[in-house]
Amino acid sequence: MVSEDPNQQDHDGTPSQTSALQEHPNLSVHPSVSIHPSVSIHPSVSAHPSVSAHPSVSIHPSVSVYPSSSAHPSTLAQPSGLIQPSSSGPEDLSVIKVSRRRWAVVLVFSCYSMCNAFQWIQYGAINNIFMHFYGVSAFAIDWLSMCYMVTYIPLLLPVAWLLEKFGLRTIALTGSALNSLGAWVKLGSLQPHLFPVTMLGQVICSVAQVFILGMPSRIASVWFGANEVSTACSIAVFGNQLGIAIGFLVPPVLVPNIKDQDKLAYHISIMFYIIAGVATLLFILVIIVFKEKPKHPPSRAQSLSYALASTDASYLSSIIRFFKNLNFVLLVITYGLNAGAFYALSTLLTRMVISHYPGEEVNAGRIGLTIVLAGMLGAVISGIWLDRTKTYKETTLVVYIMTLVGMVVYTSTLNLGHLWVVFITAGAMGFFMTGYLPLGFEFAVELTYPESEGMSSGLLNVSAQVFGIIFTISQGQIIDNYGTTPGNIFLCVFLTLGAVLTAFIKADLRRQDANKETPETKPQEGEEEEDRKSNKDPTTVQEEHF
Repeated sequence: MVSEDPNQQDHDGTPSQTSALQEHPNLSVHPSVSIHPSVSIHPSVSAHPSVSAHPSVSIHPSVSVYPSSSAHPSTLAQPSGLIQPSSSGPEDLSVIKVSRRRWAVVLVFSCYSMCNAFQWIQYGAINNIFMHFYGVSAFAIDWLSMCYMVTYIPLLLPVAWLLEKFGLRTIALTGSALNSLGAWVKLGSLQPHLFPVTMLGQVICSVAQVFILGMPSRIASVWFGANEVSTACSIAVFGNQLGIAIGFLVPPVLVPNIKDQDKLAYHISIMFYIIAGVATLLFILVIIVFKEKPKHPPSRAQSLSYALASTDASYLSSIIRFFKNLNFVLLVITYGLNAGAFYALSTLLTRMVISHYPGEEVNAGRIGLTIVLAGMLGAVISGIWLDRTKTYKETTLVVYIMTLVGMVVYTSTLNLGHLWVVFITAGAMGFFMTGYLPLGFEFAVELTYPESEGMSSGLLNVSAQVFGIIFTISQGQIIDNYGTTPGNIFLCVFLTLGAVLTAFIKADLRRQDANKETPETKPQEGEEEEDRKSNKDPTTVQEEHF
């Protein structure tokens, strides 16, 4: 028997909003019935001649069902056409509702992402001081940054699998725990001969980064409504950028360029103790705040994503589908070129600035801070703009072109001898270059829905790490042998290539299509009175045998 209660309400007494399963190209269904994937059909079910369906009980013929889906006769039918499973688990797929906890989740994530990003750039911001303290080359200090990029590449697929297998909370706990552990390990490296210990701590933090970088899009999709996802993703990325900004600003202030090794070790220890304490506090907050998912899906797309999820799905086949998606492949390349240029620029910035302005380590850090702060503003504005307009392709292309323009202007003004000019041009470049990062994440989710957000973001980040390593090593060698201007021109060439490839990406916005309401068939005039009655008296119906 299938009973229907059109007056079903949420636990807080407000009318529940329902979501209907949308069309899927590989799915089929009887034209009059909508079925949840986890529900089974009993082969002997048939309509009793004395029982008839109320005329107002209708399910849109376009609603589709996963191929292995079936319906048990005891299932409760929802008014919008979603038939809820008999054992639905913690979340109620029939109700679309955002959770108040969502802001706490994204802010805590943003904070421990910030802490991890600070640890990435803290050595590069004062590379000349760490070269003196540990007695190593500039290339060795560069590897303290590049180890983040190298570690990410082989660990992406295992961590993405863990994300799908164990969920957001487990990944968040692991990432924040490793971030805290790496910070404490570095406290054992406060002697000039202990460079391998600080490298070990940095490698642990780089492993933590693998559990962090792919999370923004996943958190936004799981916790936020259709008109909030881009803004939420920007806030999640915002934390990483803020960490880089603080990483440029704070180390030159806490660790002055002095010759006395004991005093230098004391100043370095202050920085290491502060970051270890902050990382530990954030780990505790993750334990308290982070939940796996809200009780109700926050959007129709997320509800459909839950409904179509299959535990038997091949992980390898999912990856193959990603690489068969030409638009996504183009985005992977263009995102890698842009983010790789940013990584190289961040790693080598201090070296470039002090080559033209000797003794200006503090101002070099401030220029890096300006780049990232401007980028954070650009990211937030871009996220809000996307939520309002949904113009993913157009916005991404405009921001990419402006990134190229900003890089050209920055390159041409770096050697003019006026630091205030460099601050302005670097800020303008950063507004677009780092503001592009959350755009790429959100565009990737749109192009690949309903595939895993963690995997799409992860593949973008792998591309960024690969190009980041190539660009950092190549530009570093060019700067050492030919100067900063040829090194920056090298990046301009690849940004030009990225802008051209971006123009060829088609705006196949699959998640937006899933979020669109399924058009409902208007009742005939003769049915209106019975519709009103059905709102008062639940009607018992039976499903015909398929």
